Amino acid sequence: MVSKQSRSEVRVKKHARLRNRFAGTAERPRLAVFRSNNHMYAQIIDDSVGNTLAAASTAEKAVKAELEHTNNVEAAAYVGTLIAKRALEKGINTVVFDRGGFIYHGKVKALAEAAREAGLEF
Repeated sequence: MVSKQSRSEVRVKKHARLRNRFAGTAERPRLAVFRSNNHMYAQIIDDSVGNTLAAASTAEKAVKAELEHTNNVEAAAYVGTLIAKRALEKGINTVVFDRGGFIYHGKVKALAEAAREAGLEF
C-alpha cells in the first residue's frame, strides 16, 4: 500500500524546489512568507550573508491589537502593507517573492498584493 505524505511534508519539498531557483541578494532580497494556522509571517532576507533585513507578523503585540483575527485574509493584507512599509524605510524597493511552498491564493496572495500596493516591486 502506498503511503501518502502529509501536506506539510509536501509543502516543505515544494519550498526546497522553489529555493533552488532563486535566492535573495543585497540588491534584491527575498520576501519569504510563512503561514501557520494562527498567524502570518513575512521576512525580507539577504541570503548572501544570511541576514533578515525586515520582518512583520500577526504575532507582534502591536499588530494583534490592530486586528480582530490574526488568521484571515485581512490580517495577511495588513502584514503585507507593514512589511512593505518597513522595507521601504530601509531603502529596499525590489524583492524576490518566496511563497514558501504555499499555493499563491487566499492569504498568501493577499499579502503579496498588499505589499505591491504599498510600494514593493516584484
